[in-house]
Amino acid sequence: MAAPSRKERQVCWGARDQYWRCLDDNAEDAARCRQLRGAFESSCPQQWIKYFDKRRDYLKFKEKFEAGQFQPTAPTTSS
Repeated sequence: MAAPSRKERQVCWGARDQYWRCLDDNAEDAARCRQLRGAFESSCPQQWIKYFDKRRDYLKFKEKFEAGQFQPTAPTTSS
């Protein structure tokens, strides 16, 4: 796979930003952002989509953690 051109990268990042903004505006309701998700997936290499999804999860976790809103799950006991 050839590296995306500068224009292709800009289109990908723009689609990602629009999708993320939609998620922010709709309280993470992915169903309301399906069309933008499709544009994001069609504009970016699959490996980048995976990376951006993980990055968003991390950034949201970090935001909650730093705000003191993180609630760790209770440990499970094994028998």
